[in-house]
Amino acid sequence: MKVLIVVTHLLGTGHLSRALTLGRACARAGHDVWVMSGGRPAPHMDYTGLHLVQLPSIASDGTNFSRLLQEDSTEVDDALMQRRIEAAVSSLRDIQPDVIVTELFPFGRRSLSNEFQAILQAAQEMNIRPRIVCSIRDILAPPSKPSKAEKAQALLTEYYDAVLVHSDPGIVALEESWPVTPEVAKLLRYTGFVSPPASSPHPDNVAEGEVLVSAGGGSVGQALFECAVDAARLSDRHWRLLVGGADAAQRIEALQQRAGDLDITIEGVRPDFRQMLHGAAASVSMCGYNTALDLLQTGIPAVLVPFDDGGEVEQTLRAKSLAHQSAMYVLTAQDATAEMMAALVEKVIQEGRRHGDDLQMQGADQTVKILESLAGGPA
Repeated sequence: MKVLIVVTHLLGTGHLSRALTLGRACARAGHDVWVMSGGRPAPHMDYTGLHLVQLPSIASDGTNFSRLLQEDSTEVDDALMQRRIEAAVSSLRDIQPDVIVTELFPFGRRSLSNEFQAILQAAQEMNIRPRIVCSIRDILAPPSKPSKAEKAQALLTEYYDAVLVHSDPGIVALEESWPVTPEVAKLLRYTGFVSPPASSPHPDNVAEGEVLVSAGGGSVGQALFECAVDAARLSDRHWRLLVGGADAAQRIEALQQRAGDLDITIEGVRPDFRQMLHGAAASVSMCGYNTALDLLQTGIPAVLVPFDDGGEVEQTLRAKSLAHQSAMYVLTAQDATAEMMAALVEKVIQEGRRHGDDLQMQGADQTVKILESLAGGPA
């Protein structure tokens, strides 16, 4: 089976990370997998066993997803977008996939509708039409008006064979963030959460007993990190901040100046983050999909500070759905003071670790089975 996964990450790298996890699962099952990425190159990600098709890259202007920037940080023009469409359609025709997976679209990425629709239409015109599925996380950005949901449903009806919802419906159902009509419901396939295999404890015990503060791999979370520096002054524990983004060096320097002579570790994001969670005393983080799964898998006591810049609500919805569990509390950005953060860290540590044995975490493997079924069976 030949699988083409189409993804464009615009701010952080969460969408790409999830697409790669799915791709690696398909590759492990013996399938040929291409990942067509339209976001900024992310060489630190794991592309093992995958073919990468890199389109001319774009990114959003911060949380303004309607304003897209090209590599020199100027606004994209029609010529660049046309080059992306031509490259995408050409690659599609060269690959001749059996299955196409669009990450998020048509539930999101509306600013790239022309591009995705060109791919979908080209697929429809192939001699052997590939199966087409949409891949979405547990929580979506709710449609701001009914017409957006109606447009998504129209595209699903015209082009799609299934919608893969990467969630455990017992924890988070799609209805919590999106209006699920009967037409959409009949396409839904819950896969369970898509997470890499559980990590082992860190071999060098890095972050053992520490408070681990993170905000994903993008250039976000500076206010969270600044609050954490101040909270660390009120704590008897050692705090470690992991800072991401292309401007990580400058952000780290600013945080180190804020910290002064405080005993704190401030460094860039690390590939061993998931291993570090096993030994850390607590996590303070945003609540993106991949981070949430890391917290659930390891059971680490956690303070969730959901990203809500630019009116974003996805992480807030996810955090609230998870906070009914023990040792997991939500601290909104507007309420995030050093005193409150330090107090909640101690509170979750005292509650102890959770056990996630009953969580549905095999979403990647279940996705492979669904794709195989749609395409007519294993390779």
